[in-house]
Amino acid sequence: MRYESLDIFLKDGKDSLAKGPVALIFAEDDVEVASTLRHHLAQGFKTVILFAPDEIDVPKGIVTKIVRIRYNTRAPGMLTHAVNALIAAAPGIWFYYCYNAEYLFFPFCETRTINDLLTFHTEERRDSMLTYVIDLYAGNLWECPSAVSLEDAHLDRSGYYALGRSGNAGPKERQLDFFGGLRWRFEEHVEPSRRRIDRISIFKAKKGLKLSEAHLFNDEEYNTYACPWHNNITAAVGSFRTAKALKANAGSTFDIDTFMWHNSTEFKWNSQQLLSLGLIEPGQWF
Repeated sequence: MRYESLDIFLKDGKDSLAKGPVALIFAEDDVEVASTLRHHLAQGFKTVILFAPDEIDVPKGIVTKIVRIRYNTRAPGMLTHAVNALIAAAPGIWFYYCYNAEYLFFPFCETRTINDLLTFHTEERRDSMLTYVIDLYAGNLWECPSAVSLEDAHLDRSGYYALGRSGNAGPKERQLDFFGGLRWRFEEHVEPSRRRIDRISIFKAKKGLKLSEAHLFNDEEYNTYACPWHNNITAAVGSFRTAKALKANAGSTFDIDTFMWHNSTEFKWNSQQLLSLGLIEPGQWF
């Protein structure tokens, strides 16, 4: 189903939001849009919504399986505007959001669906889930000048760290700012406000909830990494977005001949690797 604007979708297409979880994918360009859609369809989302301008092509075999909304994904604040509008339209529904060339992984996702994950998370009395945005990059930038390659994808196996998140009254309870990956190694090319790699990209909508440009919510409990009594499940979003931007930006592309370093390792496209590296957490999920 295709809608010419978000407003038209909210008027005529709200039936697509009747059951979750719903995946929201924002295509900023035409890089790996099809693979992003296929990946999230395979994880069992009830509805996958693509926000994209007209020039983004989607294979015919995928078009019939998704909802497409005509949308200017280059406009300032475009993601938060859309996410907050859908939150208001569908309280009680689980949402997930990402950009194109980003891929969600959670513990045991090869044998369990996103619905399995969120059913358990709901039983844990959690309404949000921390996801780490793990930078992916091509191993050979001469062969892949865009830095995007599914067949030659790499990630950093170490170099991640966290700092306490400050509030007006001191450190916030169960909240941390996470850093690492390309945004840490090439921080001179990344604005300070964009260096964090944590994102609450899986959440349950409710009345009054709003997402900010910093990928944080106005309900502080949504921004926590775990409940007070034990660790909870966390997930990861494997993302080519930073590598793609660093190679597309004239201010950084000529300074970077390779993203490879001694802590690079081939990405195996499975959750076990991320579990072994400590990049996702199974919590109490057996």
